[in-house]
Amino acid sequence: MRKSSAKSSVGIISLGCPRNLADSERILSRLKKKGHKVVDIKDADVAIVNTCSFIKEAKEESIDTIFDVIDLKKQGVVKKIIVAGCLPQRYKSELLPHLKEIDAFVGRQGLDKYSAEKHSLVPKHFSYLKISEGCRNHCSYCIIPKIKGPLQSRPVKEIIKEVRLSELEGVKELNIVGQDITSYGSDISSSLGIVELLEEIIKNSKKIRWIRLLYTHPLRVDDGLIELIKREKRICKYIDLPIQHINDRILKAMNRKISKKEISTLIDKIRKEIPSVAIRTSLIVGFPSETEKEFKELLAFIKQTKFERLGVFIYSREEGTPAYNFKGQVPEKVKKERFDKIMALQQDIAAEVNRKYLGKDIEVIIDEKGEDKDIYLGRSESDAPEVDGLVYVRSKSHLKNGDIVKVKIVDTYEYDLVGEKK
Repeated sequence: MRKSSAKSSVGIISLGCPRNLADSERILSRLKKKGHKVVDIKDADVAIVNTCSFIKEAKEESIDTIFDVIDLKKQGVVKKIIVAGCLPQRYKSELLPHLKEIDAFVGRQGLDKYSAEKHSLVPKHFSYLKISEGCRNHCSYCIIPKIKGPLQSRPVKEIIKEVRLSELEGVKELNIVGQDITSYGSDISSSLGIVELLEEIIKNSKKIRWIRLLYTHPLRVDDGLIELIKREKRICKYIDLPIQHINDRILKAMNRKISKKEISTLIDKIRKEIPSVAIRTSLIVGFPSETEKEFKELLAFIKQTKFERLGVFIYSREEGTPAYNFKGQVPEKVKKERFDKIMALQQDIAAEVNRKYLGKDIEVIIDEKGEDKDIYLGRSESDAPEVDGLVYVRSKSHLKNGDIVKVKIVDTYEYDLVGEKK
């Protein structure tokens, strides 16, 4: 009688964005189904590094992490290493000669590998719901379409199955992600879009309290979507709206297909229709040929618009993108100076935005117990997991992760709030 071979224990390090995290959860789910045990990376026979190669910093983090895991292999802590995701998808032939210690390279996870089941890598009370893969926008600075391919939307039935499973598992906050969720469905049917999908999600998830939209392209945030966010109580009044720049020449060179006037009109409309909205944007500084005057125009727009949440990327020159060959590449020192100026300005804006909360009652989702007695860490409806600020909640009564409680704000910092449970 043949003995059945023991299954390996596996651990994963997931790098990059929440979309990558969703892929990592699927990888682990498939391995669990095959009988493998999921453990911490230092207890694993097989270590998986799910990489990102979107920009220079992401590539550097991926390479550094791979070498850290190689050290674990040399110490005998792990037996095998698998490098997965964007980095091998993009650079496998270049990596092979230099990383002999790697046992396998696996590219991106396509939607054909997706199912409603996943091994969660985040706290049980929130979840990332990936609704599509790939992108159709072809921004001139972005390598994603070449790594991830064209837009591919997941079928509605499959998404709803995942939503129902999430609800059964106690998820209170659903964060909807994709390279551009506002493109959802355009590859399937002219009558299917993000609004129709959201209506189905709302209909099929009565216990999920917060539905958050991440990665919306300003070109496709239309009246129908604004109206749905305004009317539906369970959709967070939070719009992740990456504008990247505001100067018309730069926007055209970026192939964003939108103008300064259209962006300004859209933001005014959103704020008029949804007065309590928090708009998060992301920007790129140091795009090829960006002049000091064009940068100052961006700085003035930030000062005037006062985005509630804002992130900045230093332009990363990525081979394989149109912008790689653009003339007028901006020196790294200048890019860093521009980055610092925006971050300093936004710090003041964020502090001003937060001061408006003082004395107000808001709902907060509890993420974890704090180190100090009677202190819990949570987030407001205006704060996405892992990228935005925190609310420090004082409470004499015991709170559980995932509780959504009413809190009175008693103090504010640049990015965080302090509140007392009511």
